[in-house]
Amino acid sequence: MRDFHLPGRSAVLATNGMCATSHPLAAQTAVDVLKRGGNAMDAAIAGAVLLGICEPQMTGIGGDCFVLYSPAGSDDVQALNASGRAPAAQDAADLRAKGHDTVPLYDAQAVTIPTAIDGFCHLSESHGKLGLDALLAPAIHYAEHGVPVAPRVAFDWATSAEILQGAARMHYMVNGKAPNTGDVFAAPGQAEVLRRIAKDGRDAFYQGEIADDMIATLNAAGGVHTAEDFATAKATPSTPVSGPYKDIEVVEHPPNGQGATALLMMNILSHFDIAGMDPMGAQRVHIEAEATKLAYDARNRFLADPDHTTRLDHMLSPETAAQLAALIDPKKAMAAAAPISEAVHKDTIYITVVDGDGMQVSLIYSIFHGFGSGIASDKYGILLQNRGAGFTLEEGHPNELKGGKRPMHTIIPGMVKRAGKVIMPFGVMGGAYQPCGHARFASNLTDFGMDPQAAIDAPRAFVDNGVLQVERGYTDAVRQELTSMGHEVTIPDTAIGGAQAILRHDSGVLEGASDPRKDGCALGY
Repeated sequence: MRDFHLPGRSAVLATNGMCATSHPLAAQTAVDVLKRGGNAMDAAIAGAVLLGICEPQMTGIGGDCFVLYSPAGSDDVQALNASGRAPAAQDAADLRAKGHDTVPLYDAQAVTIPTAIDGFCHLSESHGKLGLDALLAPAIHYAEHGVPVAPRVAFDWATSAEILQGAARMHYMVNGKAPNTGDVFAAPGQAEVLRRIAKDGRDAFYQGEIADDMIATLNAAGGVHTAEDFATAKATPSTPVSGPYKDIEVVEHPPNGQGATALLMMNILSHFDIAGMDPMGAQRVHIEAEATKLAYDARNRFLADPDHTTRLDHMLSPETAAQLAALIDPKKAMAAAAPISEAVHKDTIYITVVDGDGMQVSLIYSIFHGFGSGIASDKYGILLQNRGAGFTLEEGHPNELKGGKRPMHTIIPGMVKRAGKVIMPFGVMGGAYQPCGHARFASNLTDFGMDPQAAIDAPRAFVDNGVLQVERGYTDAVRQELTSMGHEVTIPDTAIGGAQAILRHDSGVLEGASDPRKDGCALGY
């Protein structure tokens, strides 16, 4: 139980259904869908699409999503990969010939085919109850009439707005500038797109006038995207990967997501007495940082499009984790792993919904960097992701950019099982931080007995590209001790990531938790 003398959040408790996400309007919309007879999948889709209007710098219909879900009455976890592929005509050799070492971030070359909409349509048809028109109605309303800009959204908007280019500046600025908290943002072009999808399904987005708008914009910016690339975009079911940490099993999305990185990191941490350390102390941060370096180095070498990932079993084997754990010096920092082409970013939304029948959904949805590529389609203002920056240009690498491939993705939904039973969908936003965030969340739960809200609230640290970012929730003494171990320590300008979770108790009571680092909340009924 938290100390009620101190600022904080209580857990949200309900029995009939619950949503936890990063914006209150989306959480409210999801609960409204549940009240109208929708299930958890319906509610998650409705809330997620609305988040593209509430938090356009984080996500939108020009992006991708990954989903884990457990049907009502089942402890089976299923996965859907709704991430996009590179245009068929694209090739790393062409970018290398132009002198590029990495995929340029804010460029049509970084735009993979947005596949979230196909994923939402597929999930609505195969697992929803209310129909796509009902699920898109709230987002259509808010896109047409506008949403007051929330405080964290305003902060992120101002930070990322400089990358907006061309028509995107018209569609995503308010009176020519980044909006302030309380300004109203509307997206009438997206309202029309969503109306057409509600009426005609996924083909309204991937063929015809809407697709032509995106293709023309990308081609004018130097992209090689074609009508065929859009028409053939398709989400695909996949099989989750999982692994134990103490008394729980953590279920992750398989490649091209980086869920295996979280599992490897937890396997490495299991070789240390984390529970015997101060949960807010330097020793725990140090061991976690060293495990992060090793796990992310494996990620950078092995993870790619699922058709090109060949060393997954090696990455997840206990022997690999044991060998890597033996490389960690408990008192001295090692050199950082070499980065891949994707840069540090924090721009993702996560939504989880559990309904009264026991269906559990874990959904993460993103345009990658803040405002994605910075390119929006001229007519409808569809902001296009820059997920292609997750490719490498290294010749022969499993994750080398090639036409038709999916890049390595940072976004990963998670679920927790205990004794074979699915008990908690969860997610940790924050781009590259996510595997580290999953491992820390699992450790907070099991090593230190924290409830989900406390596990989310606890301060975070993350080592990236040789710099150990340590939130202000840690003391200066901790930062000094880490510096003495050889870490280059900094306090990040922006809090690290965000998270949500819903714990389903044996009694059927739902316990929701949502990160105060974001504007959102957990709501139930």
